[in-house]
Amino acid sequence: MPSSLNTLSIAHRFIREHAHTGDFWIDGTAGRGHDTAFLCELVGEKGKVISFDIQEEAIASTRALLEEKGIDWAQVIADSHSNMDRYAEEGNVDGIVFNFGYLPGGDHNICTRAETSIEAIEKGLCLLKAGGVMSLCVYYGGDSGFDEKNALMEYFRTIDSKRYTVLVTDFYNRPNCPPIAVFILKDC
Repeated sequence: MPSSLNTLSIAHRFIREHAHTGDFWIDGTAGRGHDTAFLCELVGEKGKVISFDIQEEAIASTRALLEEKGIDWAQVIADSHSNMDRYAEEGNVDGIVFNFGYLPGGDHNICTRAETSIEAIEKGLCLLKAGGVMSLCVYYGGDSGFDEKNALMEYFRTIDSKRYTVLVTDFYNRPNCPPIAVFILKDC
């Protein structure tokens, strides 16, 4: 029987432990809208959720899912996650979620890239409140993602350990490049 313990379940457990009613969260990669909807359910109507994606297919998919669930308090923005600082103030965000890779069921040639992903993480770290958190799922393998994965893993080592705690999880005995869950906590 396959284990129900996977990158997504670990990330959602982490997010659930840190998200509270009325919080402000950012979904840096809207994708199919599942994390955006999940965040909205956790923070409630008194909270704030902003979701980003560069693909119209992802924006439409996210908006459709939110409408289906009766969620009308999320803001879904067609823009790069590397521009998130245009939509939020420094030290004002409780949490940020990223899923790096390509849109599930989408064109594998359109995917996140190390340059803009690292820029988005750096901006996100500034946007986080003290005690804020970031959940990052790094999908790689197949025909894309190794370059981004390697650059992200190297970058995570350089994050200031006096201000942030970075935890990287990896499924060592699972085949086929399982996604990697990374969690960042802003200590001060």
